[in-house]
Amino acid sequence: MNQHASAPLHIYASGIAGDSPALIGAPGCVRARKRVFPVQIRFAATDCTVQTLEGVIHARAGDAIVTGPAGEQWPMAAGSLADKYRPQGALGACLEGVYETIPIDVVARALRVPFVVHLADGRSHLRGEPGDWLVDYGDGHLGVVAPAIFSATYDILGDN
Repeated sequence: MNQHASAPLHIYASGIAGDSPALIGAPGCVRARKRVFPVQIRFAATDCTVQTLEGVIHARAGDAIVTGPAGEQWPMAAGSLADKYRPQGALGACLEGVYETIPIDVVARALRVPFVVHLADGRSHLRGEPGDWLVDYGDGHLGVVAPAIFSATYDILGDN
């Protein structure tokens, strides 16, 4: 272990729509679009925590728990579900089952240093390793996406 390693960069999600100050004008920022792909969604029956690839996130009763194509999971407020996912087949909104991602545009940057994203709930945080992508969803929420998942689920549109 390197005793001289620097502390991770700390980034704070505001919970307010708009691009993150951590990404505005930063070198290496790109605009990207989420690809359309199926996800499995269930809803939390009680307040709980969800172990994501990047850390533990607190979820409230009624929040959607999304499972992605690689088996990764993350929670999302049920009120935000219709902005990012649409139910498939005869499935109605807010029911458990297969949904499809909506191709939203994001701002992203692969960071070269370890980093911690403090989420807008004030309790949860995600850890990013060098090479992981910091993603700004434009709605006040930030995410950390591993390089392999980013390349499988996003198309880079160009520089920011």
